[in-house]
Amino acid sequence: MNNDNIVTDINDRVAEMLRVLAAVGLGEYSNRLDAVLPADHPLAALYVGVNEMIEALAVEQQRAVEYQRELEERLTTIDQQRAAIRELSTPIMEVWEGILCLPVVGIMDSSRSADMTDALLKSVVSTRARCTIIDITGIEVMDTSTADHFIRMAKAVRLLGAECVLTGINPQIAQTIVHMGVDMEGITTHRSLRDALTHFVGRHSKAAASR
Repeated sequence: MNNDNIVTDINDRVAEMLRVLAAVGLGEYSNRLDAVLPADHPLAALYVGVNEMIEALAVEQQRAVEYQRELEERLTTIDQQRAAIRELSTPIMEVWEGILCLPVVGIMDSSRSADMTDALLKSVVSTRARCTIIDITGIEVMDTSTADHFIRMAKAVRLLGAECVLTGINPQIAQTIVHMGVDMEGITTHRSLRDALTHFVGRHSKAAASR
């Protein structure tokens, strides 16, 4: 092969490499330098190196895709678990016709309070409940912020035309509320869930009998 042919061949090979590498730059890893050059060809080692580099990049890209898919699946699982936890932490039950009960256990914060209020208000509307009972027997300690959460929740329920009462206030919480000077005006309380349910059911029975 004369010098002109050698130069032309090298130029063609280089152009081919540039096309393949340009495709790699665009995220396309399926192209390879197909020609098998003689061992003494000036570009033989470079051809092999380019192909090996593209192969390595293709493997890493596949790993990245698989990792992304796995990450998305894990995030989906986490979202589902969070939704399940929210549902479990906000178990709204219809304990009697038109009477909802929200038993609260654990620590209240702004986020949980917002979730509970939203879920309770939606349940009041969907069930057309007349009365709601927020039972805080499972809460041992209450601060000003927690008390404010329940007061706001009760007021929001009343704005929908349903009655809302608090039950299960233990002696320690009662003393704390008085000591902190929390304004409980307009908030009806009952000693226990049983007392509140008895009150509502009895009142409903009397109203039905009078009709």
